[in-house]
Amino acid sequence: MSVPMLNKMHMNGYDVVSVNNGPWRVCTQGDRLAAFASREEALAFAASLPGYKARAKKPAAR
Repeated sequence: MSVPMLNKMHMNGYDVVSVNNGPWRVCTQGDRLAAFASREEALAFAASLPGYKARAKKPAAR
C-alpha cells in the first residue's frame, strides 16, 4: 500500500495543490477553480487572480 503524496503551496491567498503527482489545482477553502498540467501554470493563474480572503461567517439571526 502506498502513501499519498501531497504538494501544497499558497499564492495570493489561494491553495495550489497536487496529489500523487496528478494535475495541479488552484483552490479556495470550498471551491476548486482550475487544474493545470504544471506547477508553473497553476502558480501563474493564482498570481493573476485578485487576492483572496475568506469571509467571516455571520452569526445566525434570531
